[in-house]
Amino acid sequence: RTARALRAPLARRPALTRRAATTNPLYVTTPIYYVNAAPHVGHAYTSVACDAAARFARLDGREATLVTGTDEHGEKVEESAAAQGVEPLEFATSVSNTFRELADSFDIKYDRFIRTTDDDHKVAVEALWKRLEDAGQIYLGSYEGWYCVRDECYYTEGELVDGKAPTGAEVEWRAKEPSYFFKLSDWGDKLIELYEKEDILGPKSRKNEVLSFLKMELLRDLSISRTSFKWGLQVPGDPDHVVYVWVDALTNYLTAIGFPNGDWETTWGGATHVVGKDILRFHAIYWPAMLMAAGLPVPKKIYAHGWWTKDGQKISKSLGNVVIPSELIDDYGLDATRYFLLSEVPFGGDGDFSRTAMLAACNGFLANAVGNLCQRCCSMIGKNLKGSTPALSDLTPDDTALLDSAHALADAMRPHMDALAFNKALGEVEAVVRDANRYFDNQEPWKLKKSDPDRMSVVLAVAQETLRCIAISYQPFMPGAAAKMLDLLGVDAGDPGP
Repeated sequence: RTARALRAPLARRPALTRRAATTNPLYVTTPIYYVNAAPHVGHAYTSVACDAAARFARLDGREATLVTGTDEHGEKVEESAAAQGVEPLEFATSVSNTFRELADSFDIKYDRFIRTTDDDHKVAVEALWKRLEDAGQIYLGSYEGWYCVRDECYYTEGELVDGKAPTGAEVEWRAKEPSYFFKLSDWGDKLIELYEKEDILGPKSRKNEVLSFLKMELLRDLSISRTSFKWGLQVPGDPDHVVYVWVDALTNYLTAIGFPNGDWETTWGGATHVVGKDILRFHAIYWPAMLMAAGLPVPKKIYAHGWWTKDGQKISKSLGNVVIPSELIDDYGLDATRYFLLSEVPFGGDGDFSRTAMLAACNGFLANAVGNLCQRCCSMIGKNLKGSTPALSDLTPDDTALLDSAHALADAMRPHMDALAFNKALGEVEAVVRDANRYFDNQEPWKLKKSDPDRMSVVLAVAQETLRCIAISYQPFMPGAAAKMLDLLGVDAGDPGP
């Protein structure tokens, strides 16, 4: 279905309001996923959310770019490749392919699948490094401290929790090694000013968390190179050092849109990074500080979502409760899985996966409330009206009330989608679905067939039009199911209506 689906009316159908044409393009990114393990439900969750945001923007008449990909350098990758007796690039390529397969299996319409081993990414990292260097923001020194291989990050003594990293990973003491440093300490006050002035961080709880950290902790200069391993991008002009994996990884957001060449800045104006809460520190502190230091604009939005648990327990290999994305599709179907992931919990909070809740979403609402209504309506149209409904005329107040709410769906959903409140956007559609079911049951068109055939035709036309608006509104979330609904309703791809 094309972007005109929310705005181009058929002759008898009032158009839904579209977004102002002056709105900046949307550039939405998943984090690039680290190739140290197979994809899990958290990766699917982030990817589906970004895909829904991009699809809605396009449907709403806004240009949108979606980028996902894989982070392939670092000590962990070098060690994992050595353990398997293969070269790091071979290992990284193998795991990267599983993430590409995940995206494709969940119908993620990405504009680019980026890899940090791509040639143009090396150019972008070198360009950013040179900007920071020219600005006097990089110097050579040495570093020692507690290092977490899993997080690819140094931690201070005060940041450790029970002798481990804040993420729960093990740490080890690293003796002094030479390192290039980024003057992160210069940017604490500027970051506070930025986040107090601009609405960049979301949700509000994460914004408060970052601001609290910035106000309580003096930022230390950031070690941005390593000499203890070789699998990474070389520091420009110093082949003994490789670029710190997070500097490497974060730069992908610029690489993907053509930095440092071309018209990348127009797309960057709508940059929205969607990340898990465990990597918010890197995106909300390190990344904006580096951008400001390099004289580059900061992202428009950085949004951190929560984690998934299963039946109230943390998902982990040791507990044997890992949720495998492909199994969800096999068991429940693609569209039901996409719908569940985005409707079950507020996007910024933690969510609990249970098969009971999944079945309730699939059977209790999608099948019964949406599918059953569509089937009943279309069946009556086929049997009694030879597949064709009349124009929407001679409407009663009940007819008009339902149609008005259906035609207002784009306006109702838009602020929620802008805030990445997917469950609230879906809640707007659900409300219309429930109203449509009540309307159909109250109007009893099966009785009108004998008592008032003309009125029956109008009721079916109102129900059909409402279902059309519902199907269009579901396109960003359940593209396959929405397409089937539109086909059943007789709306083809070339004539989708408002």
